[in-house]
Amino acid sequence: MGHLTRRDLNASRERLRDQVAHALRAALISGELRPGAVYSAPTLAEDFGISATPVREAMLDLAREGLVEPVRNKGFRVTEVDERDLDQYAEIRALIEIPTVGRVTRTADRADLEALRPVAEEIVRAAREHDLIGYLEADRRFHLSLLGLAGNERLVETVGDLRKRSRLYGLNALAESGALIPSAEEHLELLDLMLAGDAKGAEKCMARHLGHVRSLWATSDAARSAR
Repeated sequence: MGHLTRRDLNASRERLRDQVAHALRAALISGELRPGAVYSAPTLAEDFGISATPVREAMLDLAREGLVEPVRNKGFRVTEVDERDLDQYAEIRALIEIPTVGRVTRTADRADLEALRPVAEEIVRAAREHDLIGYLEADRRFHLSLLGLAGNERLVETVGDLRKRSRLYGLNALAESGALIPSAEEHLELLDLMLAGDAKGAEKCMARHLGHVRSLWATSDAARSAR
């Protein structure tokens, strides 16, 4: 069923399993792998031009992240995330990230905050260039690095897991339309507020940003349902 775009894999630079997992995540985001569809490791391995073992191992990694689920004797089904799931993920993220941003604004070294500016600019650049994979990767690094300044590793792990589980598929249309640009620019606004020591303003910006992200999820879900 539906073949993937051929991607060059180089085992000498990185473990093949990790490369395959990264390529599969990209295929999920782009919509090449469809929610609800079942894919077998041997079939995907043919698309990659490798053996089935690293593909199966990579799919098990994605299963632990909640992106796919094993189907006995068939392969792996791409999980679907419904509106209730997204609302709950968004609520938990807000409970964690909004007050944490306020705390980090009050306690973090300004040099550590300023060090995040290149990542924030990378997010904006990726959004303007319609680079969805680059956008999501830079966005992940920015948010988790920012939360990391609070000094709580378990908090960062929790938010990282929520981000993985709330990841939607087939977001290319949003990237191509430029809909991601306003959300991308909010990272720079947030950073400027934090550097100015405006904890309340930063909390309000983060609340607005998370609401903006949730609305993008809804837009994507509606577009996918219409197809």
